[in-house]
Amino acid sequence: MTAPIPREIPDLPAVRATTPPLLRPPVPATAVLAPSHRPRAAVFRLLTALTAAAGVTLAILRSTPLHALSHFAVQTNLLLAVTMFVSASRAWRARRPLSPWLSGAALLYTLVSALAYHLLLAHTTPPFSMTGTPTPPERWHLQWAALQLLHTVAPAAALLDWLCLTPAPRLHLRQATSWLLYPLAYLAFYLARPLVHPSAYLYPFLDPTTHGYRATLANALLLGLAIYALAVLLIALDHTRPTPVRRPL
Repeated sequence: MTAPIPREIPDLPAVRATTPPLLRPPVPATAVLAPSHRPRAAVFRLLTALTAAAGVTLAILRSTPLHALSHFAVQTNLLLAVTMFVSASRAWRARRPLSPWLSGAALLYTLVSALAYHLLLAHTTPPFSMTGTPTPPERWHLQWAALQLLHTVAPAAALLDWLCLTPAPRLHLRQATSWLLYPLAYLAFYLARPLVHPSAYLYPFLDPTTHGYRATLANALLLGLAIYALAVLLIALDHTRPTPVRRPL
């Protein structure tokens, strides 16, 4: 026969009744909230997309498609037009917003083209022209209108959309490095472009025939560092600015 099992085992410590800690959810609560219908944001983003598309169209009409699409501002405004049009459609239909990586990249590249124009190209001699001609653009003509739409109006509208219509924070520091891939690809395209399309270089500060390849690459490195610094600044502002909306778009 086996010995009876004792009711109490004195060698084992007493087990205290504890409540298991609450686990932090893997996704924020805002990620599971249903997006709302936002007609004002949709209309503003549609107007921004039409503004960027108008600037691209005028640049193509005043030049050839290949020459116009070779400019950094034209490419970035084309990207801005597409992202703003899709964002407007999703805000109107109460769909999930675009990826912050894509919308942040469009904003960064548009601001880079605007700052490069107003700080480096607007007062050069000879005057900067997107048509390939050395004649300065006349005020209120098509070429002047294209420059203003691409480098002033559309970037300002994109910045206002980010400040007033986009919830914060959405950007992260790890995105800043990946945003440099497109400027690097554009630099390679820019330097190789005269090999397949013989013409002058588009930007005077990136002209190997005038400054040599060493100085041109040094200027490109400085521009890359400036782009990265601007990306980090946008991310820092995104985490410090007050969010203009309480629910996702």
